[in-house]
Amino acid sequence: MRDFLRRYWRTLTRPSAYYSLGFLTIGGFVAGVLSWGAFNTAMEFTNTEQFCIACHEMRDNVYQEIQPTIHFTNRSGVRAKCSDCHVPKDWTHKMARKMQASKEVWGWIFGTISTREKFLAKRRELAEREWVRMRANDSLECRNCHEFGSMDFTRQSKRAAEAHSTSLQSGEKTCIDCHKGIAHRLPDMAKQ
Repeated sequence: MRDFLRRYWRTLTRPSAYYSLGFLTIGGFVAGVLSWGAFNTAMEFTNTEQFCIACHEMRDNVYQEIQPTIHFTNRSGVRAKCSDCHVPKDWTHKMARKMQASKEVWGWIFGTISTREKFLAKRRELAEREWVRMRANDSLECRNCHEFGSMDFTRQSKRAAEAHSTSLQSGEKTCIDCHKGIAHRLPDMAKQ
């Protein structure tokens, strides 16, 4: 083992017999840029609606539920796609969310929610996990589109204006506390 490490170290520290240091440096830089570009392209592809609904579990369940909501079709033509609500925008939080989502890939491989019945049986667990995540980040994904500073409280109902102007701004509550079920149906909360 010791001899292997010495030979490896010698190989790393000895100049290349075939390529110049400049070629290796520029080649390494170009390879790094291409790798970074490929990585970011893959990350952006996984944020598309087509990717999210590619599996029948999402297409046949939650995607069907969002279609009649205001987040899908509205007078302004602005549509929220899956990643708008389920993936943070900034890079650090996005990568953390992508790592969490890898658990969902295992669920897909093992068929955890492969049928409507299985999905409905796990719906409350899935929803509560998402609510906890959104509560922990102060509904950051909601706030990417909905800002207190842009709200016209005079055009809201009395109850909504009161809630938005007091409890939410004071930090007592976050969007998901009041708006569960705004885009997807609520799970059966009587179970468990």
